[in-house]
Amino acid sequence: MRNNIEAIRVAFRLGVEKRPPTADEREELGRYAGFGGLKCILNDAKELADAAKWSKSDIELFAPTVELRRLIHDYSKSDKEFAAYMDSLKASVLTAFYTPSPVIGAIADSLKSNGIEVNSFLEPSAGQGAFVDSFLQRYPGAETLAFEKDLLTGKILSALHPSISTEIKGFEKIDPDFEGYFDVAASNIPFGDFAVADPRYATSKEIAYRQSTKAIHNYFFLKSLDSVHEGGIVAFIASQGVMNAASPFVRMEMMRRADLVGAFRLPNNTFSDNAGTDAGSDLIILQKHTNKKALSADEEFFIQSIVDRETKAPNNKYFVAFPQNVICTEAKVGTDQFGKPAIIYKHEGGVDGIAADIRKALDESLKLRLNLD
Repeated sequence: MRNNIEAIRVAFRLGVEKRPPTADEREELGRYAGFGGLKCILNDAKELADAAKWSKSDIELFAPTVELRRLIHDYSKSDKEFAAYMDSLKASVLTAFYTPSPVIGAIADSLKSNGIEVNSFLEPSAGQGAFVDSFLQRYPGAETLAFEKDLLTGKILSALHPSISTEIKGFEKIDPDFEGYFDVAASNIPFGDFAVADPRYATSKEIAYRQSTKAIHNYFFLKSLDSVHEGGIVAFIASQGVMNAASPFVRMEMMRRADLVGAFRLPNNTFSDNAGTDAGSDLIILQKHTNKKALSADEEFFIQSIVDRETKAPNNKYFVAFPQNVICTEAKVGTDQFGKPAIIYKHEGGVDGIAADIRKALDESLKLRLNLD
């Protein structure tokens, strides 16, 4: 919370003073981690009396929440702008879980060492730009387009990355000219069953396009496959809902339009330190291949979600076939954030151990399945 407040303060100050950040300010901006793990900002915090409505577990964050509101209020040009900032921030609480940089580094390193060139890079849900940082370190000078819907996070992204094109709006607003343009799209895409307003997809003849607008993570996959060129790569961290969902429609469409380079189930503690969430997630890597004639055995598995008879936990046949792609040191039956049965995966090596194992598994998949031609 403290890091987020200081980063927002710096971003506002830079906006007023119309200058780039100093080295110290860059560091402060870089500590911004979004509000995905800080649901308390949804509570009332206009006056001291509101504290009575706060739970014991959140009360220590009451004063900083008041400070956050005041800071945003003081820098807003009008009540309308203040309301827009607060609404945007509250909406981001449900989707903003930032990826630790060693994990992103493992993905970018693996792509680079396996011969992938990146001259144009798309980040459709950029946060403060952790994926942008990682990829630009390895591919300096790559033309980069980043989208961030949250107004405050967008300010921080712009301040940290003056050399890239930043769009502070939803990915669905991408210019149609960018269709088939990018070499690589990589991101940790929003989690949750949010609908997306994309008239072109919503009225499409293709059922999968129409279905995808109902769940934001499915939409991001199909829209990004549209945005990369033939042979281009889409590498997304997404909720387990993509691979575990009962309906196969969107997975079928993904496999119809791309080759599956690899899928990896990440441990539930991947985001614990960075974003305060234990949400289950997968890393899915696709290579665009329109008009393909047949599916591989791996891709047939990927389409099929299953429910374990004993544990009642959902899974995907792909992980049954490739247990080595489940990145964990222990697995036990538990419940997800909605109280439904789920397998909870843990990695005792923490973020660095997770990143090392992802790198190893990813290298194997890329060597086997990436088509460099």
